[in-house]
Amino acid sequence: MDQPQAVSAQEGLQRARALLDLRRAPEAAKELHGVLAQDPGNSVAHAFLALALSYQDRWEEAAGAAAEAIRLAPDTWLPHYMAGQVHYRARRLQEALPPIRTALALNPEWPPLWELLGKVQLSAGRYEESAASARHALALDPEDADPAALLAHALTGLGRWQEAREAAEGALALDPEHAGAHLALGRAELAHGDPARAAAAFREVLRLAPGFDEARDLLVLALKRRNPLHRALARVRERYRGGWRLLFLLPAVPPIILVFVVIALLHWAAWLAEAWATLRLHLGARTRLLLTATEARTAALTWALAAAGLATLAAGLALGHAPLGMAGVAVMALVTPLQEAAHTSARAGRAILYGWAALLAAAVVTSAALPSGQTLGLAGAYAALATIWIAAGVRRLVTR
Repeated sequence: MDQPQAVSAQEGLQRARALLDLRRAPEAAKELHGVLAQDPGNSVAHAFLALALSYQDRWEEAAGAAAEAIRLAPDTWLPHYMAGQVHYRARRLQEALPPIRTALALNPEWPPLWELLGKVQLSAGRYEESAASARHALALDPEDADPAALLAHALTGLGRWQEAREAAEGALALDPEHAGAHLALGRAELAHGDPARAAAAFREVLRLAPGFDEARDLLVLALKRRNPLHRALARVRERYRGGWRLLFLLPAVPPIILVFVVIALLHWAAWLAEAWATLRLHLGARTRLLLTATEARTAALTWALAAAGLATLAAGLALGHAPLGMAGVAVMALVTPLQEAAHTSARAGRAILYGWAALLAAAVVTSAALPSGQTLGLAGAYAALATIWIAAGVRRLVTR
């Protein structure tokens, strides 16, 4: 009587693994629950159930299933590996490392374990360690494109773009249809190469994996950066915000304020260039579908603010009404808080920055209506341009 049950459980595991390969996680979980109904102590079923639940973003249940698999078979590498996978997919990087290292101690010759370790290290920004793990995996299996692509990503993070490009090309030589290798090549080209070649690589990723949102975002970025002006201004915005320590120099060297003004104005110009590039993509028949409606609306509103501010400034100058003219300058400056909010990934941080932009807009409207509102308008303009530093602080404090 026990043998048919064992055969049935084994068949259930095989069906569940096949369903997981097809990313049919709910059906795989159902099969695994059936296996566990017959054999509650099956550590392999618990381990694969953890993976199936993680594919459904059911993180706590997945972690519980992985912990149960480890409890049932602590000296087996598979439950530890699955626990590492679950925590990595949940972005719990520190929690992912101990089970991965335990699995490696139990089975150091299996390349995917080194690859998973390298992925965790890459996500944590530990690029040297990630490259070393990828090389270890490649030494164990030189024909595997996965660790070769991982190595390319790590080398890009280290700024070793030529080596990254060579590693990505090596991965593609092993598997020309490897989406991760095309992504790695695109990242290397985007970081220090040809944006057109980067765009071609990201298009290949989307051909091979149509639902890959990261590749879509990177393709949009590559298409924008084909414009030399946008490329130059974007690099200014990304690389240089001016250290906050310069503030301590203000009492001794007041002209240092000009440094902050120049940085803020360069960022403002970069955001206008960003919005212009977005609008061009939105108007293109072949590129319109790459953008979300929110991105297109934000770009349109950005240029509407610039145009309205310029018109208000011109009206103020024509009428000799200083508060109205200064309000126009402040309206143009609102481009910065709008774009900083739109480009903040954390929902709470985005809400804070949109609230800040709304507060500034109210102050600008008030300044135009007051006879002596010129000072308020000037303060609003400075505060709007300074949002680049405010947004940086919000992003550091609010990560969700």
